Amino acid sequence: MLHSKPREDNYLHKGLRKQLVQIIREKGIGDERVLAAIEAIPRHFFLDPAFERIAYEDRAFPIVADQTISQPYTVAYQSELLEVKKYDKVLEIGTGSAYQACVLAELGAMVYSIERQKGLYDFVGDFFFLKNYPNIKRFYGDGYAGLPSYAPFDKVIVTAAAPFIPPKLVEQLKPGGIAVIPVGDDSGQKMMRITKDKDGDVHEEELGDFVFVPMLTGKNK
Repeated sequence: MLHSKPREDNYLHKGLRKQLVQIIREKGIGDERVLAAIEAIPRHFFLDPAFERIAYEDRAFPIVADQTISQPYTVAYQSELLEVKKYDKVLEIGTGSAYQACVLAELGAMVYSIERQKGLYDFVGDFFFLKNYPNIKRFYGDGYAGLPSYAPFDKVIVTAAAPFIPPKLVEQLKPGGIAVIPVGDDSGQKMMRITKDKDGDVHEEELGDFVFVPMLTGKNK
């Protein structure tokens, strides 16, 4: 899957990305900065070379450690909800393949990303494409705990299904900040957008239906 050596990104790949962006736009994503980030990032780099065409289909795909690279529409949807501004400090729970982290970094965010699967954390560490994004900092740890020593954050994004809104993540959100978290069980989840107002009061919005891998506690060696 992810490789340490650079791969080609040719006119065919770029054409497939343009088609993917059009599909996502037709599904309702209107933030042109998010669409431009999706178009800029070679998603086929995140999959085995045998799946280069599949990489530009709008669907999730299995990666190592029983995880998935998220559906491009889902990545765009969560990114749009976050309203990322340049230099925003963003806490990401669930690095996975690092595709979502790269989209956030392409938008100009400073990304602090936690992965609980040690094998996947190490695997992604060898991925050549991450050298393009020095504004991504990766951590091996428990996503439910967040990163208190780096808090507070302008934005928080969770890329796995939490059974409830993790309180420590809300605590680490700045006043005026936004968190986007899929909440639910194996049968499906609701995307939740949590905003913390200037006084520190928390407001919750329940949005669309999604299916994510579960957000587990602790670290997995």
